[in-house]
Amino acid sequence: MTVVRSTLPDAARETVAEALQSTLVDLLGLSLIGKQAHWNIVGPRFRSIHLQLDEVVSTARSFSDTVAERAAALGLPPDGRPETIAAAYTLPGSKSGWIRDDEVIRLIVETLEAAIGRLRERIDATEKADPVTQDLLIGVTAELEKQRWMFEAENWPRD
Repeated sequence: MTVVRSTLPDAARETVAEALQSTLVDLLGLSLIGKQAHWNIVGPRFRSIHLQLDEVVSTARSFSDTVAERAAALGLPPDGRPETIAAAYTLPGSKSGWIRDDEVIRLIVETLEAAIGRLRERIDATEKADPVTQDLLIGVTAELEKQRWMFEAENWPRD
């Protein structure tokens, strides 16, 4: 078996491994939460939010692939198995059954805010360990902040 070797020193590799794996878990979980809400949303804003949820899911899935491939390129095997995601996912999740459109907005804003907060911690942690990974995490954060803004704007004026 061939092992992909890392170009990072041991201490940096550990920091980056934690940052990338945790981000992978958050993104895969976010894509599942987004799809669950997408399938179960009801209410007067069904169509627009239904379509907007697809954007969040697409973003999360695309970045999860980028994050996993960054890990693999550094010799860090990514773990996106369902049991790993289920055991490690800590962001807010949705309830089962139908979800009103205003509840979906709150859920997605809350979930994105939590993910963004965790990403900002990882950005700080990877600054010296690996600026390339830090740059990737900055890009993920920027896109999730954009998605959060779009959902929060749906609830104006605030209820």
